[in-house]
Amino acid sequence: MDNLFSIGELSKYQNISKQTLIFYDKIGLFRPAYVDPKNGYRYYSSKQIDYLDTILIMKKIGFSLAEIREYMQQYTIDSSLVTLKNQVAAIDRQIEELRLIRSRLLHRCTQMENAKVYKEKENTVLLEKVEAQYLLVHPVEPPYSLREISIATKTCFADSFQKELPIYFQCGVIVPYSRILEKRFTEAAFAFLPIEKTDKVSNIKRLPPGECVSVYHVGDYLSIGRSYEKVLEYCRLHSLEIVSDSYEFCINDYITTYDENEYITKMIIPGLFEPPVRTLRATIPENEATYSGNSEPL
Repeated sequence: MDNLFSIGELSKYQNISKQTLIFYDKIGLFRPAYVDPKNGYRYYSSKQIDYLDTILIMKKIGFSLAEIREYMQQYTIDSSLVTLKNQVAAIDRQIEELRLIRSRLLHRCTQMENAKVYKEKENTVLLEKVEAQYLLVHPVEPPYSLREISIATKTCFADSFQKELPIYFQCGVIVPYSRILEKRFTEAAFAFLPIEKTDKVSNIKRLPPGECVSVYHVGDYLSIGRSYEKVLEYCRLHSLEIVSDSYEFCINDYITTYDENEYITKMIIPGLFEPPVRTLRATIPENEATYSGNSEPL
């Protein structure tokens, strides 16, 4: 017993809780050298301290307890080299993923910081040029209500997470121009997530570069009709005919606020302007799937 450490002593030396050591014993990862049959107290040998060091280092590196248990059944310098190199590759993938997530979060933060600016632009219809963008899309099922839109959006997120797609943490919908003319403003045909160029999936739409009509809508989604009315009025006054679908980008939504009055949606209608009647033409067939270039989402 003089050469053994109690579970309390080992817990103190290794800065690890007794409960963790008991758990390691139960799963067969790290068993005590001796258990007192009278009181059930656990005792560990000095050699086991090195063994526990290895477990804790492997855990810090990123191995699961099951992987550590399998690794430590029988390991040599050759097997360890293979295992550690594989872990280096896994860490590199995690670093790249974290860099991607960081850039997306910074983009989202910039949008939130600019929320005041967007609110000041509310009700102002603009003509502007947009860059090409790529959208991961999923169709919205009939009757195209908010419920179906929510399901389509969540399907996009689930699909992107499962396939590790390079999406931005932003969502939106595409409303067909025919429904806009019929004042069915909330009946979207597609939900989408802005995404970088990728060949992992085919359900990608390309929003082409060029001039567009845009407006910022502030408020809950059911009130978005008032902003569409402003767009329609603007087009009437400026002899513009809307024949292109509308792309609605969520600037501030349920991800960043619980108050629907703070929601901000940027609506853009892309197209070409042709004199003497300047016409916004539909340029994106619904079955188009193209890839080229990258740009940040609106």
